[in-house]
Amino acid sequence: MDWGNVTAEDLIDALREVDWSSPPRPLSEFFSRFTVPRSSSKWNSRLKCNLYYYRTNYFILIVSVLILGFLRRPLAIVAALLTALSIAFLNDSFAGTFSEKVTRTVRQFSPHLAAKMRPPLTPVIRGRPSSKRAIYICGRPRWVFVLIFSSASFFLWFVSAGLLTVLWALAIGLLATILHASFRTPNLKARLNTFREEFRAVWRNYSEL
Repeated sequence: MDWGNVTAEDLIDALREVDWSSPPRPLSEFFSRFTVPRSSSKWNSRLKCNLYYYRTNYFILIVSVLILGFLRRPLAIVAALLTALSIAFLNDSFAGTFSEKVTRTVRQFSPHLAAKMRPPLTPVIRGRPSSKRAIYICGRPRWVFVLIFSSASFFLWFVSAGLLTVLWALAIGLLATILHASFRTPNLKARLNTFREEFRAVWRNYSEL
């Protein structure tokens, strides 16, 4: 896969659809080899490849920086977790896994309520879905949960007066992420992982036909 031809929108779509439940890469691999990119095109390709391959590591890095910045503001920590959760709901895999686990837990106490939390069936025309499959969380459209958690986090940010703190912490976390992704040399594992994810995407689209 030529990362130089991948646009920012393609990268965002890939990060939205990919499975984020995979464990982070080992620290020995994460801090293995750093080199300066030879050209702007090499840097562009390396940046996209590393952001995709080390996505879990970067997510943990940013969250850790945010938590360190909120040690004196417990309410801001809750706001940061709600914000991270509302962003995570935009990922298809996370939203589906979260909904499945919540529904399974509710089924142990109230099977009738769990039955109401099932997503509606997608109509099929001539063996194919009539439209792109919508994502539901606990039987409700995804945007409902995103709106609720985003509104709650915004209220907590306002109450805790920690917005300036989160901006500084977020800037530091993003800067560290961009610096690492820019100078970390992609290894063979990253390239093989890219081809594997690309094959899974093609096979998923083929199986839906």
